[in-house]
Amino acid sequence: MIRSRPAREKRIVAVLRKLASETRKGRYSGAPVYGGPFSTNRTPFLELVSCLVSQRVRDEQTTQVCAKIFAEATTPEELRRLPLRRLERLLYGAGFYRQKARTLHALSDAIMERGGIVPKTREGLTELPGIGPKCANLVLAHCFGKPTIAVDTHVHRISNRLDWVRTKTPEKTELRLTPHVPVRWRGRVNLLLVAHGQLVCRPIGPKCDQCSVQSLCPRRGVKG
Repeated sequence: MIRSRPAREKRIVAVLRKLASETRKGRYSGAPVYGGPFSTNRTPFLELVSCLVSQRVRDEQTTQVCAKIFAEATTPEELRRLPLRRLERLLYGAGFYRQKARTLHALSDAIMERGGIVPKTREGLTELPGIGPKCANLVLAHCFGKPTIAVDTHVHRISNRLDWVRTKTPEKTELRLTPHVPVRWRGRVNLLLVAHGQLVCRPIGPKCDQCSVQSLCPRRGVKG
């Protein structure tokens, strides 16, 4: 007997399919997540660097800062050769830039000690300096094709607005959301929801009248 798909899973898949369709049509091409220096030819190392830079930084600023860094260094060896003061200047504007410069040097050292190989497991990735579960899941999904969901502020916010979950933190969102997302969709959740969050389902003043999944959204927590 074939078991019917649970209602929550059906709602989630319906939204993801619609966002994927709109993405193919080019609707989200202007989203920062699909632009910038690390949108194509992404390597695991560049993904790690961009994720670390993005912590507590606006998406647009992350793109600008990463563009400056990647113009001078795209490998652990090249980044480690950048003097700390130079790296701090490149990171200026990214928030906690001095701390991030030291962490990026430590990250480069750790990967070089591994023969330049970025780990392919969540456990291995989270052992690297500055890398938490979100960054690890991004690398696993985007670079290694693993079925992981990277939950950042966009994914956390939109998942709650859609009433897929009712959680207070991104960590709890990942825990509650993952079992309800079919494996084949998990690796795409971050890109789809981040682009939607950057252009439409914004933190303040969401453009509900322009939302392609408006009919599927209960707008939980949205005022007005």
